[in-house]
Formats: sequence, C-alpha cells, structure tokens
Amino acid sequence: MDLSSPATAMLATDPDRQRRLFGSDGLLPLWIAEPYVQLSPEIQARMRDRADLGWYGYETRPKSVIGSFWSWMQDRHSWRDDSLVTSVSPSIGTSIAVLIEQFTEPGDGVILQPPVFTDFKPLVVRAGRSVVRNSLVLGDEHYDMDLEGLEEAAAHPTTRFMILCNPHNPVGRAWGREELAAVATISAANDVFLLVDEIHADLVLAPHSFVPFAVAAEGSGVRWAATHGPIKTFGLAGVCDTLLITDDEEAADRFRSESSRLHLTRNNVFGVAAFETAYREGGPWLDAFLAAVSDNVQTLRDGLPNDIALVDPQATYLAWLDFRQLGLDVPELASWLAEAGLALSPGHWFGREGAGFARMTIAAPPEMIARAIDLLTKAPR
Repeated sequence: MDLSSPATAMLATDPDRQRRLFGSDGLLPLWIAEPYVQLSPEIQARMRDRADLGWYGYETRPKSVIGSFWSWMQDRHSWRDDSLVTSVSPSIGTSIAVLIEQFTEPGDGVILQPPVFTDFKPLVVRAGRSVVRNSLVLGDEHYDMDLEGLEEAAAHPTTRFMILCNPHNPVGRAWGREELAAVATISAANDVFLLVDEIHADLVLAPHSFVPFAVAAEGSGVRWAATHGPIKTFGLAGVCDTLLITDDEEAADRFRSESSRLHLTRNNVFGVAAFETAYREGGPWLDAFLAAVSDNVQTLRDGLPNDIALVDPQATYLAWLDFRQLGLDVPELASWLAEAGLALSPGHWFGREGAGFARMTIAAPPEMIARAIDLLTKAPR
C-alpha cells in the first residue's frame, strides 16, 4: 500500500501543542494513536461524493449502516449479532461515562488494568468513583493479567464496574479466550459490570486473532457491554460514531434512554457515509495496512539499539518501548526523548506502571520508523 503521509497528522505536528506537551517543537511526531498514512481511497471518494450532494441537513441513519458492521464482523471474526443489541454512541468515552453513571454509585470502585489507555482514569474520577488498580504483569515476552489480584479486587463490596481493554492499548496484547473467560467468571461471581473496549478489534497482527468478549463470556452470566466502530481501524476518529453492543436488555435500554435525554444521537452526514463505506469496501485497504504495520514491527525488532526493548505487539499499531535499561527516572526519560528529537507518549501517562516505557505509533511510513530508530540510536547515553 501507499505509506506516504500527505499531512503527516497535522494535529500531531502542531508546534504549540508539541511545546506544551514535550517542551519542544520540531520533534518527530509518533505519539498520537492514529494512522499517519494514506487512508482508504474508497472512503475518501464516498465522502467527496457526499459533499457534492450539497445537502447537509438532518439525515436518518439507515439500518444498512449497522448491518455493514455485523457483516464485517461475521466475515472477519466469525462473530454474529445473535441476541445482541447494538446502539450508536458518539464516542467510546461517552459509552463508558454513561454506563458508569448507570451501574455504579458515587464512591464505588471501578477496576482498571494499567498501564492502560489514558482516558479511562479521568472518566472514573470525574464521575466521583474510585479507581481500583489490577495492574498487568510483564513477563518474558508479554503482559499477562493478574487474575488472582482481579478476584480479590472484584470481591470488595464497593467494586461494581470494570473497564477491560481488548486488544490492549498500549501494551498490544490480544487477549485469548481463556483469559477473557476467566475475567467473565470472576466478574459474574462478584456482580461486577464489565465494559469491554474493543475498538482495536480489527488491528490484530498475524498469527494472533481477535476474540470477542461476547464469545468468550458465553454461559458465564456476566453483565457486559462492548464498544466498537471504525474509528481506529480506518483512521476515522474525527468523523464517525461508535457502537455499544450488549446482550443485556436493561443495559441497552438505560444507555439509550440516557442518550436520548442528553441528545447524544444526532447524525453526522459524512460520518454515516464513511462508516458504511469502511465496512463494505475497506477490507483490501486494511489487509495491506496490517501488512505494512507488521513490516514496521519487524523493522523495530531488527533496528532498535540493545538498551531499548520492544514489547512484541500482538495487536494495535502501537509499539510499547522499554527504556528501563537507560536508568532514567520519569522526568529524565521525557527530557532524553525530546533531546533525541522524538515526541512519544510517555509511559507514565498510562499509569505509574508505565514508568520507564513509552508508546510509539507505528502506523507510519517506513522512513519515519527508520528515522525514529536512528534518533534513538544516536541519542547520547
């Protein structure tokens, strides 16, 4: 595929934002979790066609939009919508925030598994709930869940909710069926509602595969909902809505009622066009994109200096880099990366468990990855 980068993620290269976050501008920007490549030409063409209609008023979302998602899921992941309820949500954060409000009370505990996506903790704290940490454990090859610790955390009487990232951002784990089933069993036994963020479902790297939580949890009795949509798969976070999927009629009804009350369901005409086109016509582009990401992973494996390790990703287009051999504390590592000329997401943004690490977007042209390796190699030790 064409891995040229016509705009090189203009938001990421904004000098004022770089100075504010990293203390310097002009850095190689590989910190925002978006593709820095030419996106699907089919989606771009459909949006141009939609713009040419000259009508941008109210538009009803046709049933074929959600139908396109389920056709895609069945074809690519053998997952069907049998007995599931699918609702539209403007964002992942919206889905999480609404369900936290609906299924917990102020002061209740919400389990997170850090190092984990930066937005989860603020959503919990701003709702007046307490973060319950069930930290991931880094082994020789990848991170694992601390299931014993999860069972202890879930058993606490005020713990009512858990956010599970599947696949996991930032550590790149594609959780297996046994792990997900264990989480479902523990949550069901302790009456913990499980919100599963599956927005990276399509971004699993061979030979690994995506296991929907719904499939792994069958028969467990757990109450759950999962977030989905094309925003990460196709680089459409600034355009498209997301989906909330559950087999729990009460959860679906309460989410839809609150969405209606807060008027969260209005359509964007370009988002509707992009959403359906992505799932109907985006397969070949995604296949080429994943192959290119895998090539970039191999480039990192082969090229990183010996004192910087790659936690080998099973999923996402995010590389989790281990800088602990450099012996730098959190501020020192941030300064070292900026002085090297790189803007990466510091690991501590994802929780204190991420100290000594950094996240790098690798959905980028090969020359950007090669440049990042060169900067890391030449940076003074």
